[in-house]
Amino acid sequence: MDYARTITLDMPYEQAVPKVKEAFQAQGFGTLTEIDVRATLKNKLDADMEPYVILGACNPQLAHRALDIDRQIGLLLPCNVVVRVTGDNQTLVHALNPQVMVTVPELDDLKPIADDAEHRINTALDALTTANG
Repeated sequence: MDYARTITLDMPYEQAVPKVKEAFQAQGFGTLTEIDVRATLKNKLDADMEPYVILGACNPQLAHRALDIDRQIGLLLPCNVVVRVTGDNQTLVHALNPQVMVTVPELDDLKPIADDAEHRINTALDALTTANG
């Protein structure tokens, strides 16, 4: 199983980040965290890298259902989405495959929630590629 779904957007990073947030918001995901990895590595290690952000996307209803089944599932929440530069006016978007929630704790009761989350994430990513492709 691939642990991520990846798409390429033909737009600059600065335009892609808000578009990704909007697409996920349309599927009920809020952005709980936004980690600017490039800035953090520059600040802490004086290391250079391409623009790279990790968005912590959370759908409260899905998170609540999953936590009702397994309180430790919080270790796998929120669903991380990476947005990073790949080339001139191209941006990669990687979204965690929610099926990871089922395979790590090996709880079949989480499967319907992972399926729902996967559908919503795929819909958000498909909306991005349809609108910009």
